[in-house]
Formats: sequence, C-alpha cells, structure tokens
Amino acid sequence: MTFLDDAQAWLMQKSAPFTVRYGDPLRFAGQDLPAPERLRVPTRHGDVRVDLYRPAPRPGPGAPPPVVVHFHGGAFVMRYPEMDDWWCRYLVATAGVAVANVDWSVAPQARYPVGQEEGDDVAAELAAHGAEYGVDGRRLVVSGFSAGGQVAAAVCLMARDHGSYAPVLQVLGVPALDLASPVEDRPGMVGADLRRLVRRVYFPDVARRREPYASPLLADDLSRLPPTVVLTGGRDALRPDGDRYAARLRAAGVDVVHEVTPDVDHYFLTDDPERARVTMAMVAEQVRAACGLLPRGVAQP
Repeated sequence: MTFLDDAQAWLMQKSAPFTVRYGDPLRFAGQDLPAPERLRVPTRHGDVRVDLYRPAPRPGPGAPPPVVVHFHGGAFVMRYPEMDDWWCRYLVATAGVAVANVDWSVAPQARYPVGQEEGDDVAAELAAHGAEYGVDGRRLVVSGFSAGGQVAAAVCLMARDHGSYAPVLQVLGVPALDLASPVEDRPGMVGADLRRLVRRVYFPDVARRREPYASPLLADDLSRLPPTVVLTGGRDALRPDGDRYAARLRAAGVDVVHEVTPDVDHYFLTDDPERARVTMAMVAEQVRAACGLLPRGVAQP
C-alpha cells in the first residue's frame, strides 16, 4: 500500500456519485416509495448511517415487516449506498419487506475488518432491537452485491460463529469471496489491476487476507449457514468465487439457489435487463419465502 494507492482509491470514492449509474435501467418497481428514513445505528466503530426503506403501511394493526440488511458494492473503496437504491426499492415493493441499506466504511479511511464488523453490528442490532426500528428482527435477511457480497457473507459467518442472531437467508450477488489467493488475469470489468488495488488499500495485512471474514471462500467450515442465493455472471472475473462458494455451501449441507446469467460481465443485471426481471423476481420470492410471507396476491386470513 502506498500514498498513490490511497489517492486512487479516494478519487474512485469521490467520483462514485457522478459515475455509478448501473442500476438506472433496473428501476422496475418501488419508485413511488418515499425517501428512506436515515438512521444512525451504533457499532463498535461508532454510529453508522443506515437508510431504512419501508413498505407502504397496510390498513389496520399488523406485525412489523421483516428486514433485509443490504451492503452495496464499490470495490471496497466507493462509500455510496445510493448506488443500490433501485434494489432496495424493488425488494420493498415486490417482497413486502423493509430494507436497511448500510453505509459501511471503506478504504482509504478504513481497513479490514472495520466494514465487516460494522455490518455485523448493524445486523445484530436490528435482530435484537428490531421493534425499536419498526421491523421484525427475527426475520432478517442479509444481502450484498460485489464487495457488499463479501461483507454479507462475512456477516453471516460472524453471526454463526458468535451465536448472536440467525439470518433466515443470505443473497450474494457477484460476490468477491477470495482476497488471498493469487490474482488471476481474467478478462472483464473487474480486472486484475483493480483486484490488486483493492487488496492493497482495504486488505493491506497480507496475513489476514486468509481469515474467513476476509475470504469466506477459504473458511474451513461453511456448515450451519443460512439458506443462500448466489448470483453470478457468465463472463464476470469474480464468477469463480461465487461458483465455488455455492458448491462448498451445498457440500456443507446448506440449501443453495445458484443462478448464472450467461454471457454478462460484472454488471450482470444491467447487461441483460430482460433476464434481470426474471432474476430479481426470483430473489424477491426467495426473500418472501424465507421470511414466511404469503405469495403475492394471496389474502391474509
């Protein structure tokens, strides 16, 4: 890690609000929802911003909605949760859940494991005190894309290891799950140079890159994890991470839905918006089922 590495990471971070638009073609539902409620949730690293999206209230009294704790992507350097606003709104509108979009810390301001521990603490807080936030913390899903997929996987490992709470499902989209093995020069959007930069700026301690919360794919034990949805792209340089993780989870006895979108790069949903409609609907139904919600269109008795 050098000053120039940190400077490059900082520039990527500051430019994200002006350059990241990958979700714009995927705003299929939820655009009429109000702006999320901005919360400050306590963690061991200080309060963390969480944008809480809520479903429209139903007439009469009712139980609070389940909650999806979501971690945005951005190569561990882009601290821009708004990049996944489209996904949060879609899940709220189609699955009937609340979504807590976590503004977790990234490089160069923070290094591993700060963001992962923040994520664990936010999920644990909502699981234990969900009623205070107007959500049902007993029905909690963990979700993440790209770097956020790594955080989501790490958070579920922490929850299992600490016995602090039990997510009912994890959703891992194009996740980065091995930050220790030699970087292979695979073609695609997430090139070898970027993957090496990520390691230098967010995982600078080489010895710690093999820890399970840094490289979930290398964890010795993947048993007793929640049911999992793994989404990978056919031409994505990170595809091997997701494919191998899905296979290892199945071998460990975890229920897995693994969907590969063919012939797409890291922006696997944006590259094929028509296929994305099917994939996103499938994930929403998996979330509903895991949370014990009735299928859409079925009246509550």
